[in-house]
Amino acid sequence: MPAKGDVSVTLKALSPEERSDALEKAARARARRALAKEQLRTGELSIAGLIKSAQTDEAIARMRVSELIEAVPGIGPVRAAAIMAEIGIAPSRRLRGLGIHQSRSLIDFMEDKYRV
Repeated sequence: MPAKGDVSVTLKALSPEERSDALEKAARARARRALAKEQLRTGELSIAGLIKSAQTDEAIARMRVSELIEAVPGIGPVRAAAIMAEIGIAPSRRLRGLGIHQSRSLIDFMEDKYRV
Protein backbone atom coordinates (compact mmCIF):
# COMPACT_ATOMS: atom_id res chain seq x y z
CA MET A 1 0.00 0.00 0.00
CA PRO A 2 1.46 3.41 -0.95
CA ALA A 3 2.35 5.82 1.82
CA LYS A 4 0.03 8.73 2.50
CA GLY A 5 0.53 11.38 -0.17
CA ASP A 6 2.49 8.98 -2.40
CA VAL A 7 1.30 9.35 -5.95
CA SER A 8 2.53 6.94 -8.56
CA VAL A 9 1.69 7.40 -12.18
CA THR A 10 2.04 4.75 -14.83
CA LEU A 11 3.18 6.18 -18.13
CA LYS A 12 1.95 4.67 -21.35
CA ALA A 13 4.55 2.80 -23.35
CA LEU A 14 5.74 4.86 -26.30
CA SER A 15 6.15 3.51 -29.79
CA PRO A 16 9.64 3.94 -31.28
CA GLU A 17 8.36 6.87 -33.35
CA GLU A 18 6.73 8.58 -30.34
CA ARG A 19 9.90 8.03 -28.31
CA SER A 20 12.03 9.53 -31.07
CA ASP A 21 9.69 12.55 -31.32
CA ALA A 22 9.79 13.04 -27.55
CA LEU A 23 13.60 12.87 -27.51
CA GLU A 24 13.81 15.45 -30.31
CA LYS A 25 11.38 17.75 -28.50
CA ALA A 26 13.39 17.46 -25.28
CA ALA A 27 16.64 18.21 -27.13
CA ARG A 28 15.08 21.31 -28.73
CA ALA A 29 13.85 22.51 -25.31
CA ARG A 30 17.32 22.03 -23.76
CA ALA A 31 18.92 23.89 -26.66
CA ARG A 32 16.39 26.75 -26.30
CA ARG A 33 17.13 27.07 -22.57
CA ALA A 34 20.89 26.97 -23.21
CA LEU A 35 20.56 29.71 -25.84
CA ALA A 36 18.49 31.88 -23.48
CA LYS A 37 21.08 31.48 -20.70
CA GLU A 38 23.89 32.35 -23.12
CA GLN A 39 21.98 35.46 -24.27
CA LEU A 40 21.54 36.48 -20.63
CA ARG A 41 25.25 35.86 -19.99
CA THR A 42 26.28 38.05 -22.95
CA GLY A 43 23.76 40.81 -22.23
CA GLU A 44 21.65 40.23 -25.37
CA LEU A 45 18.67 39.42 -23.14
CA SER A 46 17.65 40.87 -19.78
CA ILE A 47 16.20 39.03 -16.78
CA ALA A 48 12.92 40.88 -17.39
CA GLY A 49 12.91 39.81 -21.04
CA LEU A 50 13.57 36.20 -20.15
CA ILE A 51 10.84 36.11 -17.52
CA LYS A 52 8.43 37.71 -20.00
CA SER A 53 9.30 35.13 -22.67
CA ALA A 54 8.46 32.36 -20.17
CA GLN A 55 4.80 33.34 -20.58
CA THR A 56 4.78 32.16 -24.20
CA ASP A 57 7.77 29.81 -24.50
CA GLU A 58 7.20 26.43 -22.81
CA ALA A 59 10.91 25.56 -22.82
CA ILE A 60 11.80 28.78 -20.99
CA ALA A 61 8.84 28.40 -18.60
CA ARG A 62 10.31 25.08 -17.43
CA MET A 63 13.69 26.61 -16.56
CA ARG A 64 14.50 26.64 -12.86
CA VAL A 65 14.89 30.11 -11.35
CA SER A 66 18.25 29.02 -9.93
CA GLU A 67 19.51 28.25 -13.48
CA LEU A 68 18.41 31.70 -14.60
CA ILE A 69 20.23 33.43 -11.74
CA GLU A 70 23.36 31.28 -12.16
CA ALA A 71 23.53 32.31 -15.84
CA VAL A 72 24.47 35.82 -14.70
CA PRO A 73 28.26 36.25 -14.68
CA GLY A 74 29.69 36.16 -11.16
CA ILE A 75 26.81 34.21 -9.63
CA GLY A 76 27.22 30.57 -8.67
CA PRO A 77 24.99 28.08 -6.87
CA VAL A 78 25.63 29.45 -3.36
CA ARG A 79 24.98 33.08 -4.26
CA ALA A 80 21.93 32.08 -6.35
CA ALA A 81 20.49 30.19 -3.36
CA ALA A 82 21.10 33.21 -1.11
CA ILE A 83 19.39 35.55 -3.59
CA MET A 84 16.39 33.25 -3.88
CA ALA A 85 16.13 32.94 -0.09
CA GLU A 86 16.31 36.72 0.32
CA ILE A 87 13.54 37.24 -2.23
CA GLY A 88 11.45 34.35 -0.91
CA ILE A 89 11.61 31.98 -3.87
CA ALA A 90 11.70 28.22 -3.21
CA PRO A 91 14.83 26.44 -4.50
CA SER A 92 12.78 24.15 -6.75
CA ARG A 93 10.72 26.94 -8.36
CA ARG A 94 10.55 27.19 -12.14
CA LEU A 95 9.95 30.41 -14.07
CA ARG A 96 6.38 29.35 -14.83
CA GLY A 97 5.68 29.11 -11.09
CA LEU A 98 6.80 32.61 -10.15
CA GLY A 99 4.08 34.89 -8.86
CA ILE A 100 3.85 38.48 -10.03
CA HIS A 101 5.45 39.82 -6.84
CA GLN A 102 8.26 37.26 -6.95
CA SER A 103 8.95 38.11 -10.60
CA ARG A 104 9.00 41.82 -9.88
CA SER A 105 11.23 41.35 -6.81
CA LEU A 106 13.67 39.19 -8.77
CA ILE A 107 13.83 41.65 -11.68
CA ASP A 108 14.29 44.64 -9.36
CA PHE A 109 16.95 42.86 -7.28
CA MET A 110 18.96 41.68 -10.29
CA GLU A 111 18.73 45.03 -12.09
CA ASP A 112 19.78 46.89 -8.94
CA LYS A 113 22.64 44.61 -7.82
CA TYR A 114 23.88 43.10 -11.09
CA ARG A 115 22.65 45.49 -13.79
CA VAL A 116 21.02 42.71 -15.84
